[in-house]
Amino acid sequence: MGHIAVFKSAPVARLRDLIELGKPRLSTLVLFTTATGLAAAPSVPSFWRAAVFMLATGCLVVSANTLNCWIEREIDSRMRRTRERPLPTGRLEPNVALASGSFLAVVSLTALALATNPVTTILGACALISYVAIYTPLKRVTPWSVIVGAIPGALPPLMGWTAGTGQFGLSGWYLFGVLFFWQLPHFVAISVYLREDFIRGGLRAMSVVFRPLTVRRYIFAFTLVLVAWSLLPQFLGLAGTFYTVTAAVLGSISIYYAAVGLRRDAGVREARRVFLWSLPYLPLLIVAYLLG
Repeated sequence: MGHIAVFKSAPVARLRDLIELGKPRLSTLVLFTTATGLAAAPSVPSFWRAAVFMLATGCLVVSANTLNCWIEREIDSRMRRTRERPLPTGRLEPNVALASGSFLAVVSLTALALATNPVTTILGACALISYVAIYTPLKRVTPWSVIVGAIPGALPPLMGWTAGTGQFGLSGWYLFGVLFFWQLPHFVAISVYLREDFIRGGLRAMSVVFRPLTVRRYIFAFTLVLVAWSLLPQFLGLAGTFYTVTAAVLGSISIYYAAVGLRRDAGVREARRVFLWSLPYLPLLIVAYLLG
């Protein structure tokens, strides 16, 4: 009976490991931003096309995350935060991860081509390639990789917009900008309190390359740009007073947390506060935009 139990549980364990490689929490956030782009579009595709689009985008994100884990398996083995992942521990063979990620990439892009339009499919391909083939290796080369990585992270809401309209538009670009600029202080703040881990992994994060005060100044500058961008819809005729007031309040809180980090005695605690506040900030801002 023991052998039978082990045999039956092996496929379940492997599936669980594959799901872990796909980073479910991150994938859920990406799907949320994708859905907001679709919801903001003036025209919406049929239910089944919208469903296939969302499923295909989810598979595309899982594919990118899986291939990222495959490429960085040696780095992950040296970092405390990631050394218990399926590949560093040996629970999952690298060739299985590579095959799974590649298969999902082909399936998701094919589904996008069939259910949406060429613009959305091309954006999906660009997101996958820029994340896996450009951003992932750049993390070991330059601290400015965070800007490159923000591009694929910001494309999903634009994909949602183009899936509904078949073309680019101001609202779609606005959502792209929100995601792009939001990621900069968010991920730089993460690099501050994970600095020692990044050093062990050989990653050239901003917190590794620059002085602490310089990093905190970048966080503050990125936050100012994000808040300024969040107020644009009022001037572009994309949103009304409700959204603008909400964006101003949320932005003021963001600026406060980032400004506290400029103190000479500031450190990891202040960076963590910037990170923690960024988590509710994004969905609150986007929901306010959709309502406004």
